[in-house]
Amino acid sequence: MTVPVTTAPVTVPAGRASPESNQLLNKRRLQDLVKEVDPTEQLDEDVEELLLQITDDFIENVVTAACQLAKHRKANTVETKDIQLYLERNWNMWIPGFGSDEIRPYKKAATTEAHKQRLALVRKTLKK
Repeated sequence: MTVPVTTAPVTVPAGRASPESNQLLNKRRLQDLVKEVDPTEQLDEDVEELLLQITDDFIENVVTAACQLAKHRKANTVETKDIQLYLERNWNMWIPGFGSDEIRPYKKAATTEAHKQRLALVRKTLKK
C-alpha cells in the first residue's frame, strides 16, 4: 500500500545542484566522480544519462520513503534517522557520521534445534 506524500519544494544550497535543473548530480559532477575512480575512463552519453536517471530515481525513492516514515512517526519534518532507517533496512547501507555514533549490535542468526543436534553429534564423534 502506498501512502501519498505531500512535500514542500526543496531548496538546495548553492553549488549543490546545477542551475539549469533540479538534479543533485549533473553530468559535470558525474564525470568528475568517474575521473576520481579512473582518470582514463570516459562514459558514453547514453551511460551518463542512464546513471543520472538511476541517481534521480534512487534519491526520489529515499526521500519518499523517509517522508512516509516521518508521517508514521506523526512528525512534520524528516529527520536523519528516517533516512538512515530506510537505507539500512532496504539497501543495507549505513552512512557513518550521521545521527547516533552508537555501535550497531551484530545480529546473530538463531540456531535451530536440528542444527544443535548435528553439532552435538559432531562433538560426540570428535571426543572418541
